[in-house]
Amino acid sequence: MTDERIQRFDETTAYLRSRITDMPTLAIVLGSGLGKLADRIEQPTIIPYKEIPHFKTSSATGHKGNLIFGTLGGRQVMAMQGRFHYYEGYSMDEVTFPVRVMARMGVKTLFVSNAAGGMNPDFHVGDLMIITDHISFLPNPLIGKNIEEMGPRFPDMTTVYSTRIRKLAHAAANDMGINLREGVYVAETGPTYETPAEYRMYHMLGGDAVGMSTVPEVTVARHCGMEVFGMSVITNCAKDLSESCLNNGDDVVSVADKAADTMTDLFVRILSAV
Repeated sequence: MTDERIQRFDETTAYLRSRITDMPTLAIVLGSGLGKLADRIEQPTIIPYKEIPHFKTSSATGHKGNLIFGTLGGRQVMAMQGRFHYYEGYSMDEVTFPVRVMARMGVKTLFVSNAAGGMNPDFHVGDLMIITDHISFLPNPLIGKNIEEMGPRFPDMTTVYSTRIRKLAHAAANDMGINLREGVYVAETGPTYETPAEYRMYHMLGGDAVGMSTVPEVTVARHCGMEVFGMSVITNCAKDLSESCLNNGDDVVSVADKAADTMTDLFVRILSAV
């Protein structure tokens, strides 16, 4: 008997294949305020999430809710202009559904981006951080019956974020004169921002930046055998928190929007080299 989840993946995949001609092998998930990169995609086919079978809609600030196919950096890509979050009330299967569809469509490489709070005292607002590893306080999206045809029951997570692509990113940044940060991303549920005590705890555990996304998609991508590259835009810093300097969703999007042009140029360069 066919797994109902596989049926849903394939129904969505069939619909998307009916809308496009060139199949992408690379996909990008764009986080809060980072949808600008989608504007650089050439000859785009834009499909709103609400038109896609079994897709959910994104209610988060700065997430437009479009799936875009086209060319970027000389590569055929599909880009999620906005993601789904656990804090929106979606299950982990729903949050990661698009990544499963990407795998069914033949995507081999996934780029993920997000807006994150900086906990490393050396970080500054607007910095770009390559994700080297993560710590998750979110439910694992692989809990439940394993989809054997998509990946193993116990996937290895030793090297989640591609060393190869990280090297390409540093080379591209050097050419652009950009100083990239590197660090560990901590994922927690949200939707509240972290308390100062939580920031301190996460940093003591080894975290450099914290957010409310990314890890579920990355986990499923690795389960499917994809190569993964991740980047965070540091939109606020824990060392600056005080009663007169509070976290605000609109401010996060504003900072991410300012950094989006640089990140977009960097992603284009990396894509052309991958």
